[in-house]
Amino acid sequence: MSITEFLTDLLNPDLAFLPKALAIAVMSSIVCGVVGCYVVLRGMAFIGDAVAHAVFPGIAVAFVLQGSLVLGGAVAGVATALLIAIFAQNRRIKEDSIIGVFLVGAFALGIVIISQAPGYAGSLQQFLFGSITGIPDRDLYVVGGTGLVILGVVLALHKEFVAVCLDREMSRSMGLSVFWLDIVLYVVVTLAVVISLQTIGNILVLALLITPAAAARLLTGRLGVMMLLAPVIGGSSATVGLYLSWSYDTPVGGTIVLVATAVFLIAWLLAPRHGLLTKRWRRPSGREPGDVPQPSPLSDLAHPPDPSPAVRIASSSSASLYVPFRSQVGNGIDWPACRDL
Repeated sequence: MSITEFLTDLLNPDLAFLPKALAIAVMSSIVCGVVGCYVVLRGMAFIGDAVAHAVFPGIAVAFVLQGSLVLGGAVAGVATALLIAIFAQNRRIKEDSIIGVFLVGAFALGIVIISQAPGYAGSLQQFLFGSITGIPDRDLYVVGGTGLVILGVVLALHKEFVAVCLDREMSRSMGLSVFWLDIVLYVVVTLAVVISLQTIGNILVLALLITPAAAARLLTGRLGVMMLLAPVIGGSSATVGLYLSWSYDTPVGGTIVLVATAVFLIAWLLAPRHGLLTKRWRRPSGREPGDVPQPSPLSDLAHPPDPSPAVRIASSSSASLYVPFRSQVGNGIDWPACRDL
């Protein structure tokens, strides 16, 4: 199928589900791309997988009551995220163990609930693997509104999220409420996962959260650029994946994930600074990029280096021995230092 024919199908009134599927796929991919940057920075991919399974009980209840699957999954996912954040405060048990307990527990509860509904097998397959048909108009508005709320929260708490993702203990010493920031971040991840279940499915939704952000991480070392590239990669993968799925009659969720994975592999090979092949092309002599010749140890004796800023502060006067930490970093966080990762 050519691109022109695909665009014609998008405008066909008899195929009204197709533009709705494309809109939901692109919106959820953009939101997951932005949120996934924090997930990749913090190394919390497991929480995304846990949330994807934790929404199952809410979706099962919504299916039995003939309600909105998105709203049902959101309630269950948020509840599970709150429980994980609360139980993870106990340092006796590590966070990944808590996540594993609630992951299997919530998924088992969902299986028990949905098995009591007649004719659940077909709906279970759509939930696990995604479907572009039968998307109601209300879900389109729910996904759009939820996506705007998620992006607004991320914009408002961006600096705090970065600080917590990079160094939790330092953030706590700066006076940030790490516990509540954890809860907000868990809820944001949960909502991003829930709005992606319609098209991508429960099994593959983690890829939409992680893969675009991981590919963007390979392409740039700046957080701001990374958070712009990740949603672009996610939205483009959703569009191309839906086009290929419609053209070759393949599962839409799997096709979108395969396109995103292909982008990641290309970035892993050809990224400007971190690509595998790029590194080989840039160091024919075996020297790593950025390596500089080391000076002779005796050169330091002939030309001693300038004292560090800390030494100059300590030697200037006795009054300058104490410099408040908050005045050095500005509002408690050295944001310029967080710009380059």
